[in-house]
Amino acid sequence: MILSMTGFGKSVVELPNKKITVEIKSLNSKQLDMSARVPAAYREKELELRNLVSRRLERGKVDLIVHIETITEEAAITLNVPLMAAYKKQYEEMAAALSIPLPEDWYSVLLRLPDAIKSDAHEALAEDESEALVEAVSKAVEELMQFRAVEGRKLEDFFTARIDNIRNLLAEVPQYEGERVAKIRARIEDGLAKLGSIDYDKSRLEQEMIFYIEKLDVNEEKQRLAQHLNYFMETMATGQGQGKKLGFISQEMGREINTLGSKSNHAEMQKLVVKMKDELEQIKEQVLNVM
Repeated sequence: MILSMTGFGKSVVELPNKKITVEIKSLNSKQLDMSARVPAAYREKELELRNLVSRRLERGKVDLIVHIETITEEAAITLNVPLMAAYKKQYEEMAAALSIPLPEDWYSVLLRLPDAIKSDAHEALAEDESEALVEAVSKAVEELMQFRAVEGRKLEDFFTARIDNIRNLLAEVPQYEGERVAKIRARIEDGLAKLGSIDYDKSRLEQEMIFYIEKLDVNEEKQRLAQHLNYFMETMATGQGQGKKLGFISQEMGREINTLGSKSNHAEMQKLVVKMKDELEQIKEQVLNVM
Protein backbone atom coordinates (compact mmCIF):
# COMPACT_ATOMS: atom_id res chain seq x y z
CA MET A 1 0.00 0.00 0.00
CA ILE A 2 1.28 3.46 -0.86
CA LEU A 3 1.24 6.46 1.47
CA SER A 4 0.32 10.03 0.67
CA MET A 5 2.64 12.86 1.71
CA THR A 6 -0.39 14.90 2.72
CA GLY A 7 -1.42 14.48 6.34
CA PHE A 8 -2.37 16.07 9.63
CA GLY A 9 -1.95 14.92 13.20
CA LYS A 10 -2.81 16.44 16.56
CA SER A 11 -2.37 15.28 20.13
CA VAL A 12 -2.90 16.72 23.60
CA VAL A 13 -1.11 15.55 26.74
CA GLU A 14 -2.10 16.99 30.11
CA LEU A 15 0.09 17.28 33.20
CA PRO A 16 -1.10 18.45 36.64
CA ASN A 17 -0.33 22.07 35.82
CA LYS A 18 0.17 22.16 32.01
CA LYS A 19 -1.41 21.08 28.77
CA ILE A 20 0.86 20.32 25.82
CA THR A 21 -0.72 20.46 22.36
CA VAL A 22 1.18 19.29 19.29
CA GLU A 23 0.05 19.72 15.67
CA ILE A 24 1.88 18.33 12.64
CA LYS A 25 0.89 18.77 9.01
CA SER A 26 2.67 17.70 5.84
CA LEU A 27 2.40 18.44 2.13
CA ASN A 28 4.29 17.05 -0.84
CA SER A 29 7.97 17.85 -1.33
CA LYS A 30 10.87 16.10 -3.06
CA GLN A 31 12.81 15.95 0.22
CA LEU A 32 12.06 16.42 3.91
CA ASP A 33 11.56 20.14 4.53
CA MET A 34 10.67 20.71 8.17
CA SER A 35 9.85 23.86 10.09
CA ALA A 36 9.24 23.80 13.85
CA ARG A 37 7.59 26.28 16.18
CA VAL A 38 8.56 25.29 19.69
CA PRO A 39 8.13 27.40 22.88
CA ALA A 40 11.35 28.81 24.33
CA ALA A 41 10.99 26.51 27.33
CA TYR A 42 11.31 23.47 25.05
CA ARG A 43 14.16 24.66 22.80
CA GLU A 44 16.58 22.19 24.35
CA LYS A 45 14.34 19.37 23.06
CA GLU A 46 13.85 20.75 19.56
CA LEU A 47 16.60 18.71 17.90
CA GLU A 48 15.32 15.51 19.49
CA LEU A 49 11.78 16.30 18.32
CA ARG A 50 12.98 17.03 14.79
CA ASN A 51 14.84 13.71 14.66
CA LEU A 52 11.79 11.86 15.97
CA VAL A 53 9.57 13.40 13.29
CA SER A 54 12.04 12.99 10.42
CA ARG A 55 12.57 9.26 11.14
CA ARG A 56 8.86 8.56 10.70
CA LEU A 57 7.83 11.00 7.99
CA GLU A 58 10.90 10.68 5.67
CA ARG A 59 9.63 13.10 2.99
CA GLY A 60 7.33 16.09 2.69
CA LYS A 61 7.04 19.74 3.67
CA VAL A 62 6.37 19.35 7.40
CA ASP A 63 5.19 21.94 9.93
CA LEU A 64 5.58 21.03 13.62
CA ILE A 65 3.81 23.28 16.11
CA VAL A 66 4.09 22.81 19.88
CA HIS A 67 1.87 24.86 22.19
CA ILE A 68 1.97 24.91 25.97
CA GLU A 69 -0.87 26.09 28.17
CA THR A 70 -0.62 26.61 31.93
CA ILE A 71 -3.76 25.31 33.63
CA THR A 72 -2.90 26.44 37.19
CA GLU A 73 -1.86 29.74 38.72
CA GLU A 74 1.53 28.43 39.80
CA ALA A 75 3.41 30.18 37.04
CA ALA A 76 4.80 33.58 37.90
CA ILE A 77 4.06 35.87 34.96
CA THR A 78 5.68 39.31 34.81
CA LEU A 79 5.89 42.05 32.22
CA ASN A 80 9.39 42.82 31.02
CA VAL A 81 9.03 46.57 31.45
CA PRO A 82 12.68 47.57 30.85
CA LEU A 83 12.71 45.66 27.57
CA MET A 84 9.39 47.19 26.47
CA ALA A 85 10.75 50.65 27.34
CA ALA A 86 13.73 50.00 25.08
CA TYR A 87 11.39 48.81 22.31
CA LYS A 88 9.26 51.97 22.69
CA LYS A 89 12.33 54.22 22.49
CA GLN A 90 13.46 52.57 19.26
CA TYR A 91 9.96 52.90 17.79
CA GLU A 92 10.00 56.64 18.56
CA GLU A 93 13.46 57.07 17.00
CA MET A 94 12.35 55.14 13.91
CA ALA A 95 9.16 57.24 13.59
CA ALA A 96 11.15 60.48 13.83
CA ALA A 97 13.75 59.32 11.30
CA LEU A 98 11.16 58.07 8.77
CA SER A 99 8.54 60.76 9.44
CA ILE A 100 5.84 58.21 10.13
CA PRO A 101 3.19 58.27 12.88
CA LEU A 102 3.59 56.40 16.13
CA PRO A 103 1.27 53.48 16.96
CA GLU A 104 -2.11 54.46 18.38
CA ASP A 105 -2.30 51.38 20.63
CA TRP A 106 1.06 50.92 22.34
CA TYR A 107 -0.22 48.03 24.46
CA SER A 108 -1.04 45.73 21.54
CA VAL A 109 2.26 46.56 19.82
CA LEU A 110 4.59 46.13 22.80
CA LEU A 111 2.96 43.02 24.25
CA ARG A 112 3.42 41.14 20.96
CA LEU A 113 7.18 41.75 20.83
CA PRO A 114 9.62 38.94 21.72
CA ASP A 115 10.19 38.38 25.45
CA ALA A 116 7.80 41.20 26.45
CA ILE A 117 6.19 38.76 28.90
CA LYS A 118 8.39 36.71 31.22
CA SER A 119 7.42 33.45 32.86
CA ASP A 120 9.36 31.76 35.63
CA ALA A 121 7.47 28.50 35.12
CA HIS A 122 9.94 27.04 32.65
CA GLU A 123 13.33 27.74 34.13
CA ALA A 124 14.11 24.02 34.09
CA LEU A 125 12.36 21.33 32.08
CA ALA A 126 11.24 18.60 34.49
CA GLU A 127 11.65 14.97 33.46
CA ASP A 128 7.93 14.25 33.47
CA GLU A 129 7.29 17.28 31.28
CA SER A 130 10.06 16.23 28.89
CA GLU A 131 8.56 12.76 28.58
CA ALA A 132 5.07 14.22 28.08
CA LEU A 133 6.40 16.41 25.27
CA VAL A 134 7.96 13.46 23.44
CA GLU A 135 4.78 11.44 23.96
CA ALA A 136 2.64 14.25 22.52
CA VAL A 137 4.84 14.55 19.43
CA SER A 138 4.89 10.77 18.94
CA LYS A 139 1.09 10.57 19.13
CA ALA A 140 0.71 13.43 16.64
CA VAL A 141 3.12 11.71 14.25
CA GLU A 142 1.21 8.43 14.49
CA GLU A 143 -2.08 10.22 13.80
CA LEU A 144 -0.50 11.91 10.78
CA MET A 145 0.75 8.53 9.51
CA GLN A 146 -2.77 7.12 9.79
CA PHE A 147 -4.03 10.12 7.82
CA ARG A 148 -1.36 9.45 5.18
CA ALA A 149 -2.46 5.81 4.96
CA VAL A 150 -6.10 6.82 4.37
CA GLU A 151 -5.07 9.31 1.68
CA GLY A 152 -2.74 6.66 0.22
CA ARG A 153 -5.66 4.26 -0.25
CA LYS A 154 -7.55 6.99 -2.09
CA LEU A 155 -4.55 7.59 -4.35
CA GLU A 156 -4.24 3.85 -4.97
CA ASP A 157 -7.88 3.68 -6.11
CA PHE A 158 -7.33 6.75 -8.28
CA PHE A 159 -4.21 5.35 -9.97
CA THR A 160 -5.84 1.96 -10.51
CA ALA A 161 -8.78 3.60 -12.29
CA ARG A 162 -6.47 5.70 -14.49
CA ILE A 163 -4.27 2.71 -15.39
CA ASP A 164 -7.34 0.62 -16.25
CA ASN A 165 -8.58 3.43 -18.51
CA ILE A 166 -5.25 3.56 -20.38
CA ARG A 167 -5.23 -0.22 -20.65
CA ASN A 168 -8.75 -0.18 -22.14
CA LEU A 169 -7.79 2.55 -24.61
CA LEU A 170 -4.70 0.58 -25.62
CA ALA A 171 -6.90 -2.44 -26.28
CA GLU A 172 -8.84 -0.39 -28.86
CA VAL A 173 -5.75 0.39 -30.96
CA PRO A 174 -5.55 -2.92 -32.91
CA GLN A 175 -8.98 -2.42 -34.53
CA TYR A 176 -7.58 0.53 -36.51
CA GLU A 177 -4.17 -0.89 -37.45
CA GLY A 178 -5.23 -2.91 -40.52
CA GLU A 179 -7.25 0.00 -41.88
CA ARG A 180 -4.37 2.38 -41.18
CA VAL A 181 -1.82 0.35 -43.16
CA ALA A 182 -4.23 -0.08 -46.07
CA LYS A 183 -4.86 3.68 -46.21
CA ILE A 184 -1.15 4.47 -46.15
CA ARG A 185 -0.50 2.02 -48.96
CA ALA A 186 -3.42 3.37 -51.03
CA ARG A 187 -2.23 6.96 -50.53
CA ILE A 188 1.24 6.11 -51.82
CA GLU A 189 -0.14 4.24 -54.85
CA ASP A 190 -2.53 7.09 -55.67
CA GLY A 191 0.38 9.52 -55.56
CA LEU A 192 2.36 7.38 -57.97
CA ALA A 193 -0.62 7.04 -60.31
CA LYS A 194 -0.88 10.81 -60.57
CA LEU A 195 2.70 11.02 -61.78
CA GLY A 196 1.63 9.48 -65.09
CA SER A 197 3.73 7.17 -67.25
CA ILE A 198 6.92 7.21 -65.24
CA ASP A 199 8.93 4.04 -65.36
CA TYR A 200 9.94 2.72 -61.92
CA ASP A 201 11.10 -0.55 -60.40
CA LYS A 202 7.97 -2.07 -58.89
CA SER A 203 10.00 -4.56 -56.88
CA ARG A 204 12.07 -1.75 -55.33
CA LEU A 205 8.90 0.24 -54.69
CA GLU A 206 7.41 -2.73 -52.87
CA GLN A 207 10.52 -2.98 -50.69
CA GLU A 208 10.42 0.72 -49.88
CA MET A 209 6.72 0.56 -49.01
CA ILE A 210 7.32 -2.40 -46.72
CA PHE A 211 10.18 -0.50 -45.04
CA TYR A 212 8.03 2.62 -44.65
CA ILE A 213 5.08 0.73 -43.21
CA GLU A 214 7.40 -1.14 -40.81
CA LYS A 215 8.64 2.22 -39.51
CA LEU A 216 5.02 3.05 -38.66
CA ASP A 217 4.49 -0.27 -36.88
CA VAL A 218 3.37 0.32 -33.28
CA ASN A 219 3.55 -3.21 -31.88
CA GLU A 220 6.68 -2.50 -29.84
CA GLU A 221 5.17 0.67 -28.39
CA LYS A 222 2.00 -1.22 -27.44
CA GLN A 223 3.99 -3.99 -25.75
CA ARG A 224 6.24 -1.60 -23.83
CA LEU A 225 3.30 0.54 -22.72
CA ALA A 226 1.47 -2.57 -21.49
CA GLN A 227 4.61 -3.60 -19.57
CA HIS A 228 4.88 -0.14 -17.99
CA LEU A 229 1.23 -0.28 -16.93
CA ASN A 230 1.84 -3.64 -15.24
CA TYR A 231 5.05 -2.39 -13.63
CA PHE A 232 3.26 0.66 -12.24
CA MET A 233 0.65 -1.55 -10.58
CA GLU A 234 3.30 -3.96 -9.24
CA THR A 235 5.37 -1.10 -7.82
CA MET A 236 2.32 0.46 -6.19
CA ALA A 237 1.58 -2.84 -4.45
CA THR A 238 5.08 -3.18 -2.97
CA GLY A 239 4.43 -0.60 -0.24
CA GLN A 240 5.46 2.87 0.90
CA GLY A 241 8.39 4.93 -0.33
CA GLN A 242 7.65 4.31 -4.02
CA GLY A 243 6.64 7.83 -5.07
CA LYS A 244 9.80 8.65 -7.03
CA LYS A 245 9.79 5.26 -8.76
CA LEU A 246 6.15 5.68 -9.80
CA GLY A 247 7.10 9.09 -11.21
CA PHE A 248 9.84 7.53 -13.34
CA ILE A 249 7.49 4.83 -14.62
CA SER A 250 4.87 7.41 -15.57
CA GLN A 251 7.53 9.27 -17.58
CA GLU A 252 8.31 6.07 -19.51
CA MET A 253 4.60 5.57 -20.13
CA GLY A 254 4.47 9.07 -21.58
CA ARG A 255 7.30 8.32 -24.02
CA GLU A 256 5.50 5.26 -25.41
CA ILE A 257 2.18 7.11 -25.70
CA ASN A 258 3.87 10.01 -27.52
CA THR A 259 5.60 7.65 -29.95
CA LEU A 260 2.32 5.83 -30.51
CA GLY A 261 0.72 9.16 -31.41
CA SER A 262 3.51 10.23 -33.78
CA LYS A 263 3.33 6.92 -35.64
CA SER A 264 -0.43 6.57 -35.75
CA ASN A 265 -1.30 8.47 -38.97
CA HIS A 266 -4.93 7.73 -38.20
CA ALA A 267 -7.55 10.08 -36.79
CA GLU A 268 -9.25 7.54 -34.52
CA MET A 269 -5.95 6.25 -33.17
CA GLN A 270 -4.86 9.80 -32.42
CA LYS A 271 -8.07 10.34 -30.47
CA LEU A 272 -7.19 7.30 -28.36
CA VAL A 273 -3.71 8.72 -27.80
CA VAL A 274 -5.15 12.06 -26.65
CA LYS A 275 -7.37 10.25 -24.15
CA MET A 276 -4.37 8.24 -22.90
CA LYS A 277 -2.40 11.46 -22.41
CA ASP A 278 -5.25 12.95 -20.42
CA GLU A 279 -5.31 9.93 -18.09
CA LEU A 280 -1.51 10.00 -17.77
CA GLU A 281 -1.42 13.71 -16.90
CA GLN A 282 -3.80 13.01 -14.03
CA ILE A 283 -1.47 10.26 -12.83
CA LYS A 284 1.60 12.54 -13.05
CA GLU A 285 -0.18 15.27 -11.12
CA GLN A 286 -1.16 12.99 -8.24
CA VAL A 287 2.01 10.89 -8.13
CA LEU A 288 3.77 13.96 -6.70
CA ASN A 289 1.77 13.34 -3.51
CA VAL A 290 3.05 9.78 -3.06
CA MET A 291 5.70 8.98 -0.44
